Amino acid sequence: MPVDRTIRLWSMAALCASALTLGGCSTQIADMPGVGLPADAPERPKEAGGYLPVHDMPPDRNEEAMKPAELAKIQAELTAARDRQATATTTPQKPAKK
Repeated sequence: MPVDRTIRLWSMAALCASALTLGGCSTQIADMPGVGLPADAPERPKEAGGYLPVHDMPPDRNEEAMKPAELAKIQAELTAARDRQATATTTPQKPAKK
């Protein structure tokens, strides 16, 4: 084996060993008191929080989200705005005077 390959092999092995060693220490480091934390920082919870209830559906509404009259008014306003935009883009513009 050439010397360069041997050095590269040993350096990769040392890098992997140090990564594993430092990874094993992360649990102890996480429990150390915080350095530089503000005095009013909340305490860390003793137990990790549970999963969020993603499948819980909100209760049904007692009333409609929008009354039919409001819905018709909004639809009419949107239609009018669309028509104004359509006519504004189709009007030919006068050429600029030189």
